Amino acid sequence: MNVGEHVAVIRGARVRGPGRALLPVVDDGDRVDVFLADGAIVDIAPSGVVRPVGPVLEADGRFLIPGLWDHHVHVTQWALAAERVSVVDATTAVEAARRLAQAPVLGDGRRVGVGFRDALWPDRPSVALLDAHTGDVPTYLINADVHSVWLNSAALRRESLSADDSGILREAPAFEVSRRLNAVPAAHADDLVERMARRAAARGVVGLVDLDMAWNEEAWTRRAERGFDTLRVSFGIYPEHLDRAIAQGLRTGDPLGGDSDLLRVGPLKVITDGSLGTRTAACSHPYAGSADDRGLLTVQPGELVEMMTRATAAGLSCAIHAIGDVANSHALDAFALTGATGTIEHAQLVGASDIPRFARLGVGASVQPEHAVDDRDMTDEIWAAQTATPYPLRALADAGATLLFGSDAPVSPLDPWAALAAAVHRTRGGRPAWRPEQALDPETALAASTRGGSTDPTAVRPGAPADLVLCETDPLVASESEMRGMSVKATLLAGRLTHLG
Repeated sequence: MNVGEHVAVIRGARVRGPGRALLPVVDDGDRVDVFLADGAIVDIAPSGVVRPVGPVLEADGRFLIPGLWDHHVHVTQWALAAERVSVVDATTAVEAARRLAQAPVLGDGRRVGVGFRDALWPDRPSVALLDAHTGDVPTYLINADVHSVWLNSAALRRESLSADDSGILREAPAFEVSRRLNAVPAAHADDLVERMARRAAARGVVGLVDLDMAWNEEAWTRRAERGFDTLRVSFGIYPEHLDRAIAQGLRTGDPLGGDSDLLRVGPLKVITDGSLGTRTAACSHPYAGSADDRGLLTVQPGELVEMMTRATAAGLSCAIHAIGDVANSHALDAFALTGATGTIEHAQLVGASDIPRFARLGVGASVQPEHAVDDRDMTDEIWAAQTATPYPLRALADAGATLLFGSDAPVSPLDPWAALAAAVHRTRGGRPAWRPEQALDPETALAASTRGGSTDPTAVRPGAPADLVLCETDPLVASESEMRGMSVKATLLAGRLTHLG
């Protein structure tokens, strides 16, 4: 078989995850045949009992799971990261500046780097330092959390922007710089997005939520016309485009139109505070080393309620970025006051009294487990005084909240197996598990990686969409390294092969 072909039967699979409990199996070695038609699962039977008709995908005992979703991606920015130099492992400002000086100059005359984490650097970034290494070539280094950008003098002149001696722009000005850097020719961006989608399919991804800071309806309409068919996509809408979305009658869940039903309108996305790495997340206690710096709210509570009320009335769900515990409290209050549906994005620091409110209000926790592993040292250092719970995955699950996993790519790579490994094992690279009491069991983590999330997961059962993944290792017993290195044999979207290894 080849990518693009439709599968009629998956023969000899061992099902794992949601749906397994209802299958006709007796012991762990039992295999089933899964029959597909018209984009859905139509029957499941013990292997060899029903004669297959049509193209057969031989599972040979591999493990079949529901298709995986990434519930938080900045698609264009992640796709463009393939052309940008990563300094994610730089341990000083000097090292980052030296490496950026070796970055290729892109076709638009800029150098662009990504992934710096300066919170624990022993030296500080400065315009003078970056100038000394990069000269007159406009040079930009985007923080790993995307909430700040370090620019040299040439870049500041090119963008007609000013900064303090650090050369770092934070929050809204940083987002504006990212928008400008992302504004590459449409055909080039779409080619990179196609490649990104194929790489995601090779990791078992069948769908994602695109939260690019742009008018995404236009981009996805264009991609649909080009024949994009690798992933299901739900795209977000930002506050500056809310009036336009309402005027066009866009409603969450509606298909984008055209011949494809893969593309749908997503939520209103509102960023209400900053980030941990940029030290701007809104927290109840000061950051380490400061008497009064508690981060900042970028949207005030009353303004948030007004936006969410308008969105809800227009049929849009809401995805509210909240990282600090103060921001999470305000976001939950806004959901309670407006009756909005949707998610809190990130929920990285949550007060004990707010954790049960997610389930009571029906608000999903759209979380990125790999961030906990990336940020463990920063969390222990600069959030040392916080009394709320950082990265409370187990606490949210125990309270009945719906968990929905994502990567926040390019903040972390778009790889659901990394998210699963971080959620279950709470570590990477041989270090001891970090806050292991917040680890999830593999069943919950796998459910959180499906379209429906942990409390209403997509299941392998008759009537479900034939969005399926065939993998080499049992994800319910895999070690941390086995999860991260998971080999995916095949990915199916509505029964059509989008990846075949």
